[in-house]
Amino acid sequence: MKLALVGDIGGTNARFALWRDSRLESVRVLATADFAGPEQAISHYLAAQGLAPGSLGAVCLAVAGPVRGEHFRFTNNHWRLSRSAFCRTLGVSELLLVNDFTAMALGMTRLRDDERLPICPGEADPEAPAVVIGPGTGLGVGTLLPLGAGRWKALPGEGGHVDLPVGSLREARLWQQLHGQLGHVSAENVLSGNGLLQLYRALCAVEDNPPRLASPAEVSAAALAGDPVAEEVLELFCTWLGRVAGNNVLTVGGRGGVYIVGGVVPRFAGFFQRSGFARAFASKGCMSDYFGGVPVWLVTAEYPGLEGAGVALQQALQA
Repeated sequence: MKLALVGDIGGTNARFALWRDSRLESVRVLATADFAGPEQAISHYLAAQGLAPGSLGAVCLAVAGPVRGEHFRFTNNHWRLSRSAFCRTLGVSELLLVNDFTAMALGMTRLRDDERLPICPGEADPEAPAVVIGPGTGLGVGTLLPLGAGRWKALPGEGGHVDLPVGSLREARLWQQLHGQLGHVSAENVLSGNGLLQLYRALCAVEDNPPRLASPAEVSAAALAGDPVAEEVLELFCTWLGRVAGNNVLTVGGRGGVYIVGGVVPRFAGFFQRSGFARAFASKGCMSDYFGGVPVWLVTAEYPGLEGAGVALQQALQA
């Protein structure tokens, strides 16, 4: 097989790398706004590597949204893709499109020990599903299934849009405030970058305090600096993430462990390790004992989506 390329494409950035001998090479991040479509971005990437169109035998792109049919429209940017036109333009014989959270989940199979921080101790059951959950622009949730013989299957879903679970009177007051603004209150409405800001504004409204912070980054920075309101918001965020992650473990039998991914939580990793996440994660009434020994890790790897795209491509070509 010729050289392969993998990509992880978001709303703002597209990450590309060569995939050779089961390893990433020459990772580069390009702004999607700078290119008319994926073909132009990949042609630019290949030229920078001294490669011409036709050099690639296979491409796997991790993309946000459901993947089916000939045409794909990217969710958070202006790009569109026709499978046949893409392959013709770049001289590619194999194009695999996978959901971005499928790639993220598969990327967990490539982690080194120094690319994850322990949050809850335990020993993963190697034959059980693992939960992968990630607050970022939204809230991604997926399940990673071991198939044996070093093969894996990722089950993407829309678990970020489940109802936000309420576990205390304080949370009920905040839920009521959010419900008045949003109607349906999903987990993603709180457990995302914008959700962190939305939660801060809801708490200010409940306490009848004017909000003075204007971005998720300001909220997390103020919390780490000791601001009491922002600190409570971040604690609530961690607690709600624990409750949602625990619900997913119960739903899929996720004794293979839980991976916290995405760009939000690593920004306050130390706070997260000390937070009420672990308590909320395992506080499930008569099922609380189920969580004994279920490990949870915070993933700090730089390119897990690219790694997962490589795993997806490798498994598809070997099938």
